[in-house]
Amino acid sequence: MKRSEVVITRGAVSDLQAIYEFVLEADSEAQADHLLDRLEALVGALAQNPDRGSHPKELASIGIQDYRQVILKPYRIIYRVLGGRVVIFLVADGRRDMTTLLTQRILGGMST
Repeated sequence: MKRSEVVITRGAVSDLQAIYEFVLEADSEAQADHLLDRLEALVGALAQNPDRGSHPKELASIGIQDYRQVILKPYRIIYRVLGGRVVIFLVADGRRDMTTLLTQRILGGMST
């Protein structure tokens, strides 16, 4: 099976940094490192199997089926397969207001 290139948008990089910093302050460096490693492994696995994720319900409910998500509870990684690339748009705690986040990040047209 051909591997897809994984591209992480600036917004998603910022998301990962914010998650890391939050866990670092709330818990420990070891926990922050462990969580970041797990999130990065999940993102990396999309190179092998980009169609594995489900469609985010917030987007599917308005007829948008172009995006997918994988989950490492409580975090959701929202991405889109574009040709031979997997583009990561958002990494967020699923307990947040995902409709607003998705509207701003995806429907707002954030660039890679």
